[in-house]
Amino acid sequence: MTEEQRMQRELRSVRPRHDDPELPDDVTSQDLDRIARNELKTLSKDNAEAVGRHLAMAARVIDEDPELAHRHVMSAARRAGRIAVVRESLAITAYATGDFALALRELRTYRRISGSNDQLPLMVDSERGVGRPDRALELGRSVDRATLPASVQVALAIAMSGARLDLGETEAALSELEIPQLDPKTAFSYSAELFAAYAEVLEELGRVDEAELWTERAERADAAVSGASDADETIEILEMEDDEFDDGEQDIGEQDIDEQDIGEQDTDPEVSTSSTTGADDEGQQEQDAEASPRG
Repeated sequence: MTEEQRMQRELRSVRPRHDDPELPDDVTSQDLDRIARNELKTLSKDNAEAVGRHLAMAARVIDEDPELAHRHVMSAARRAGRIAVVRESLAITAYATGDFALALRELRTYRRISGSNDQLPLMVDSERGVGRPDRALELGRSVDRATLPASVQVALAIAMSGARLDLGETEAALSELEIPQLDPKTAFSYSAELFAAYAEVLEELGRVDEAELWTERAERADAAVSGASDADETIEILEMEDDEFDDGEQDIGEQDIDEQDIGEQDTDPEVSTSSTTGADDEGQQEQDAEASPRG
């Protein structure tokens, strides 16, 4: 079976019947980020606009109505099932609706099309979602983390920590989070989530005082990044002032740490990665993963 035939079969099994949800007049493909728009250039102009509008609408409503977002992405997939960003978006909305098996299948297809490992954390979390934490850990270890962007490394560490918790391995869950990005004096876009995850595992271990400290650090990191800029969140770096921390607080280095093509499309897409989320940012050089699991 050819790759194209396999994709067609996969996508046919996703949806036997589908009606396009309504699109507001103010939604256009220009609402997508530049990377996603570039992928759609392999389609005809009219098809690219239709697919782009559905993806943009999915990004608009995914937080408040993930089911509707998923329907919009299904409409995009019917028209452009071999575009990487479409399959990625289908995985993200499937995950958001709790369909982890579909999310995992679509993430595998996205990875095959794009050659990217940027959605590896979501794949790990989807394995957890279908009740396979052991396979989640195996998948997370299958890629050299040094080859991943820092934000993806953080998301992967959080997903791996969650898999350890699923197995009752709380100490190992803490160790998964003890990565270089766990720096309490530098705020990146991913710092607050990492600090908060670390605090949660510390609390599970009964280390309440330390948990409270890292919760405060998560709040400070979130405030620092949010208050600095609404620009590209993958590159925002802030040094937090020393006086924000209590005298005698230890730096992390001083702590005691254990180490389906439903429809037709015109041509094959260029290899690229993107997501349904985020507005256009001409200076963007890479994306966060997002759809990262947020749980």
